[in-house]
Amino acid sequence: MQIIDGKHIAEQIIQEIAAEVSQIVDFGGKRPHLAAIIVGHDGGSETYVANKIKMCESVGFKSSLFRFESSISEQELLQFVESLNNNTDIDGFIVQLPLPQHISEHKITEAISPSKDVDGFHPINVGKMLIGLPCFVSATPSGILELFKRYDINICGKNCVILGRSNIVGKPLAALLMQKGVDATVTICHSRTPNIKEICLHADIIIAAIGQPEFLKADMVPAGAVVIDVGTTRVPDTSTKSGFRLKGDVDFVNVAPLCSFITPVPGGVGPMTIISLMKNTLLAAKA
Repeated sequence: MQIIDGKHIAEQIIQEIAAEVSQIVDFGGKRPHLAAIIVGHDGGSETYVANKIKMCESVGFKSSLFRFESSISEQELLQFVESLNNNTDIDGFIVQLPLPQHISEHKITEAISPSKDVDGFHPINVGKMLIGLPCFVSATPSGILELFKRYDINICGKNCVILGRSNIVGKPLAALLMQKGVDATVTICHSRTPNIKEICLHADIIIAAIGQPEFLKADMVPAGAVVIDVGTTRVPDTSTKSGFRLKGDVDFVNVAPLCSFITPVPGGVGPMTIISLMKNTLLAAKA
């Protein structure tokens, strides 16, 4: 069993991006600029955005953070998104989710210019990804494929089971794994799938992105499988300074001994998600 160290791979890619940014700036080019919008004071969102801003510093990007109270109207936020679309100094930007209930996430996502949609959520980028055209690919699926590549994990022809059908992970990841040149055989399981255990037991690769802590148990995993854990659920823990700890969707202690490769939580997929956002921002700046 080998643990896939996403943090280590992320550090390698940070150095690669930083070197490229340094070269661009040395030759008189523009320093890439990533902006983030955060609405309200959600604890998880605050942490994620802070990590993204810190990562920008590590790779040599310029970054901007725009904060709004949860009382902002949908129209006001749409107008601000349009101002960032027209700001030539900003190469890409993200609107951190979730948003307050009175604001449509779909409207905000569709208002972002596809050329600045470094999260890869805009329908135009999703559509291009589906048919294999160049585009911004959503960060978590892109990060998972990068882990496969860096650990030389063979995907071609393998039975890959994805637990979860979200627009952010499950659906785009399935599309990427089915692309020519990747060539996995993909099955998606979700809350209405009646025989998840039996399906998983025929898998070569299992990607758990269902949002239920320790959902994937040892009796669901065949010997030698590759297991990727996308879950990051906060569970109370009075022994930690924060008062919580992160749990993945995989029962790691019992599943890990069965696997050929497995990602931990934290330190597996998480660092790769932010790295993929940096790669998209560099791509936007170069374009």
